[in-house]
Amino acid sequence: MFIMLERLFKPIVIFFRLTNFLVIFQIMINEILQDLINTGKVASFINNVIIRIEEKEEHNEVIKKVVKRLVENDFYIKLEKCK
Repeated sequence: MFIMLERLFKPIVIFFRLTNFLVIFQIMINEILQDLINTGKVASFINNVIIRIEEKEEHNEVIKKVVKRLVENDFYIKLEKCK
């Protein structure tokens, strides 16, 4: 964010040469998935989100929650990278 005379501006795209981009991205993902990470159902590392649950029904529910939150925050998933 940056402040101008009229108001506060928040960029909607990441600027070129943004330092510590990976750290900022990791913080964003952690905030989006914070409660799921705290329960131990989800782990994230940069651009990887790992869901580990034994029960199939609960696993599918958590996947739906993760995808919904990512979409709500304008992230997308490459299906060819999903297992």
